[in-house]
Amino acid sequence: ACEGMKPVVAIYSTFLQRAYDQLIHDVAIQDLPVLFALDRAGLVGADGATHAGAYDIPYLRCIPNMLVLTPADEAECRDLLTTAFHQPHPSAVRYPRGAGVGTIPSKELRTIPLGKGELRRQSTAPAGQRLAILAFGTLLYSALEVAEQIDASVANMRFVKPLDIELLKSLAQDHDCFVTIEDGAIMGGAGSACLEALAAMGINKPLLQLGLPDQFVEHGDYKFLMGECGLNATGIAQSIATRFPQFNSVS
Repeated sequence: ACEGMKPVVAIYSTFLQRAYDQLIHDVAIQDLPVLFALDRAGLVGADGATHAGAYDIPYLRCIPNMLVLTPADEAECRDLLTTAFHQPHPSAVRYPRGAGVGTIPSKELRTIPLGKGELRRQSTAPAGQRLAILAFGTLLYSALEVAEQIDASVANMRFVKPLDIELLKSLAQDHDCFVTIEDGAIMGGAGSACLEALAAMGINKPLLQLGLPDQFVEHGDYKFLMGECGLNATGIAQSIATRFPQFNSVS
């Protein structure tokens, strides 16, 4: 990278932890345009706690110059990898082990504006009764399923860093509560980034953070483990109903 090349480092999220000092001192301090393609982000099912990519969002977003991207599906993964490759800064694109939802990637190498999420569902609830779900990564589709039940807005945030501050500010103007969802550690994760951004803007809104708990998750069937962590559609809906009982299911 120092000589003008554009390295792409394909590596498990959990293995990048072992190179953390090199990431900071050899890449980030020099602001080198290295792309880290982080495989096995989130839970990994049978591979167990040693291979779970639970911590990459917290340990990456605190590093100056780093960009952190969270695609929701196969098509967006290709787009965000392309986007990150063209950035003049170190970047990480995280994606899970296993199959996606079945979206077809574009044959073209498309880019997405840096730090721009998208609103995927708009709530039709009256003012004063609106909830916005901010989804980071593949849990977008579970978020959309829940949103249909409770008539919530859903934002596909795409970027943890740089965070889409304008989208967050816009949603705060006409929504009363927030829920953040991520397939990663809650502590210091994308939800924490949203809380920090809202606080910096002087916006005080109730926000529920959903993600992996502060414990090591052992091996097992992926869908079962996500359910145990409350990160399937049923668990997400239950967590929202517990924290915000005013948002009852409309189904």
